[in-house]
Amino acid sequence: MAGDIDAARAVDAAKVPALPTPAPERSTPMRGLPPSPSQDLHTAPPGLSAPPSMLEDSPEDAVRRKGLRQMRIVATSLLVLAAVVFLLTLGQPPKSFLGFVNTAAEAAMVGALADWFAVTALFRHPLGIPIPHTALVKRRKNDLGRSLQQFVTTNFLTEAVVRQRLEQTDVGLRLAEWLGEGRNRHRVMTEVASLARRALGRVSDDDIKTIVEESLLPRLAKEDLAPIAGAFLEGIVDDHAHHGLVDLLLRELDLWVERNPDRLKKLIGERAPVWSPIWVDRMVGKWGYEQIQTWITQIREDPEHDIRVALDDLLADLARDLQEDEQIRERAEALKVRLLTHASLIDTVISLWQSLRSSLLAALEDQDSSLWRRGDGWIAEFATRLGEDAPFRDWLETRFNDIVCYLVQRYGPELAGVISHTVESWDADEASRKIELFVGRDLQFIRINGTIVGALAGLAIHTVAVLVS
Repeated sequence: MAGDIDAARAVDAAKVPALPTPAPERSTPMRGLPPSPSQDLHTAPPGLSAPPSMLEDSPEDAVRRKGLRQMRIVATSLLVLAAVVFLLTLGQPPKSFLGFVNTAAEAAMVGALADWFAVTALFRHPLGIPIPHTALVKRRKNDLGRSLQQFVTTNFLTEAVVRQRLEQTDVGLRLAEWLGEGRNRHRVMTEVASLARRALGRVSDDDIKTIVEESLLPRLAKEDLAPIAGAFLEGIVDDHAHHGLVDLLLRELDLWVERNPDRLKKLIGERAPVWSPIWVDRMVGKWGYEQIQTWITQIREDPEHDIRVALDDLLADLARDLQEDEQIRERAEALKVRLLTHASLIDTVISLWQSLRSSLLAALEDQDSSLWRRGDGWIAEFATRLGEDAPFRDWLETRFNDIVCYLVQRYGPELAGVISHTVESWDADEASRKIELFVGRDLQFIRINGTIVGALAGLAIHTVAVLVS
């Protein structure tokens, strides 16, 4: 029967026009392995290359192909054995022992041939004869793909199935445990950094210019920003959020004064009268420098300093005027217009974007940067809270389950549609050979069982016939 199967394949192959396929379109077979089904001949119009195969060989296919070949040999060997036994015991008396053996061998051949036909008919025409209802996989490939799509959509991509599975998975705890390990947090940071680098690399200066000119500036020009800025500033003053910025400016000013004593002393000395002696100018410069240092230190250390209070009052008045004073609002709008229409505004924005992008890219590349350390710290804090805070974990899992179920309910059919579209894109011969490679070895057991069951059934029928006669 192995020869018959090979002959059937030869007949099938002979029906396909042998047109060459360009070498770059095919994957190179592994050395020592037979060509994959995806490397067989394809039909293509003259002058056009055949499309690349959607069914490429995997390393496991060699093992599957070897197992299929072995099981075919076993199943065919049983058929050959039954035929040999049948021929050797031909002509024996029906009631003799060899007569029983002859009948069992004959029934075994019938069962083996019937099951060989059934298994072969799934993938090709037996012996190359176009018998109706054979080569089912090739003829009904698209129907099988649509049926599989419907089966997956109905039984897997449903809200009830997905929600039940998610609730049994304990996504929150498993995520907390996974993020609790440093190497996993590093993996997350690596992926985030890679994605951020790609995103930053895809945003060009022209994109920023287009966004600013066509979207941002026209929108800002139409909006009355004075009341918005006033309300924003009022909230900052009420919450004392600006105190941190004031402290930062005072600290930087104090450092600058400390680093530039000679410059300040000279500046103060230059304001002295021409007729004053030099030693007096030096004393005044030194005294003035010390007073400036003392004054800045007092402002920094005293939260209720008059300067701080005056600054708070100034900002509060400005916030109120931006919202209520018509003249201030008009001036603010006029200032906005001048800024938005300034010739160098676009260049300034692009320059700021370039500086920001360069800083971010440098921080993303350097795994010892503060950005990486803070990111790792944030992820660790999130993992700790996720593992210890049960209400927060339940809330997060509920939101996650709702999102996944919504996506499955809304896009499940479209997602399952990939199955039918993919199957339809397969070449029928390739698909048949590929599917046979996956399930063919198990199907050979049908032939083996058919041989054995046929022999037993024939033996039982012959026994009943002998007893009745």
